[in-house]
Amino acid sequence: MPSSYRDIFAVPGARGFSAAGLIGRMPLSMLGIGIVTMISQLTGRYGLAGALSAALAVSAAVLGPQVSRLVDRHGQRRVLRPAMLIAVVSVAGLVLSAQQRWPDWTLFVFAACAGSTPSVGSMVRARWAAVYGGTRELHTAYAFESVVDEVCFIFGPILSIGLSTAWFPEAGPLLAAAFLAAGVWWLTAQRGTEPAPHPRGQHTGGSALRSRPLQVLVATFVAMGAIFGTIDVVTVAFAEDEGHKAMASLVLAVYALGSCLAGAIFGLLHLKSDMALRWLLGVSAMAVSMIPLQLVGSLPLLAVALFVAGLSIAPTMVTTMALVEQHVPRAKLTEGMTWTSTGLAVGVALGSSAAGWAVDAAGPEAGYGVAGVAGVLAAAVAFLGYRRLREPAPQRPGPSAPQARGGAGADGGDDDRDGKRDKGRVA
Repeated sequence: MPSSYRDIFAVPGARGFSAAGLIGRMPLSMLGIGIVTMISQLTGRYGLAGALSAALAVSAAVLGPQVSRLVDRHGQRRVLRPAMLIAVVSVAGLVLSAQQRWPDWTLFVFAACAGSTPSVGSMVRARWAAVYGGTRELHTAYAFESVVDEVCFIFGPILSIGLSTAWFPEAGPLLAAAFLAAGVWWLTAQRGTEPAPHPRGQHTGGSALRSRPLQVLVATFVAMGAIFGTIDVVTVAFAEDEGHKAMASLVLAVYALGSCLAGAIFGLLHLKSDMALRWLLGVSAMAVSMIPLQLVGSLPLLAVALFVAGLSIAPTMVTTMALVEQHVPRAKLTEGMTWTSTGLAVGVALGSSAAGWAVDAAGPEAGYGVAGVAGVLAAAVAFLGYRRLREPAPQRPGPSAPQARGGAGADGGDDDRDGKRDKGRVA
């Protein structure tokens, strides 16, 4: 492991909460694509499959920030466990209703309730921010978590699609629910690194979304989410059209692998250039990478095009989280991070739904056109909002980051870490 990655785990408990976050985040890449695979196998209706995936994403977009706002006020353990239980029961209901061929509206009810799934990635990043807020190490920690995200996106679809096609259609969503339960329970059992909650009196100024830079990030993430939702749905349909539906999981894994490799390298760099400019370039690169998808005619070419497209994802995500940490008040940090996930969820809903109907109407090749349009929109919003991201960060009285319970705070007394902090901050 490179030294800079090894160094961030010097804090007691960091390995444990990051490992729990890996398990708890697996549903991020498994549940939506698992629903698409399950419904398409049971009914053959890609339109219904995409609509259900969209319903799940919209519900998560509505409920996710509220769950995270409660976490900021009351702590992770008190909020995440009940939210996780509701989500697990809802996934079980969705699987049962699909298996028993209940009316379509029951599928949508359970999909909506499953939107209470906590944003585990935001919870883990909030713990890193409580330890390394405002330091160079936080850049590396966020890069590591982006790599973890991509590991989930590499293996999650393989497990979800593979089990659903080789075993039984409901296997993917059920395994996603099991990962969610295990990951959240393990994460919330680790009290020593849990960020201290902020009582209601500290939450002045309303929602974290009142931050203008955060509004730009969330709006751009809506378009980026449409890219991801489109690629998931259309790739499954494209692979089926080629006669190799099970290969869709491997092709999507290659997409995530490109992002994983780029994120791992990006985390080793200590860049001092303008952070907002780096973010703008990353979004623009994602938009340009959608062009080759319109030209592919086989699964191997599609895999190559998606690998290249994946190279810009993780660096853009890392920079986004750093911008959130820079511009959102500490007492609302978990909520602020979840709003970016919410933007992605809304985009996934729009993209997967539009892609599903495009596939049904004109075939998989037309579906990738949706990703191209989404890329153009993402770049346009990023350019229009670039100046807002260059606004001065809010003044934060007191410690540079919220203290974790048990003393694992940003100023935990480690002289070596303090020395590194004095050398420079992520620019």
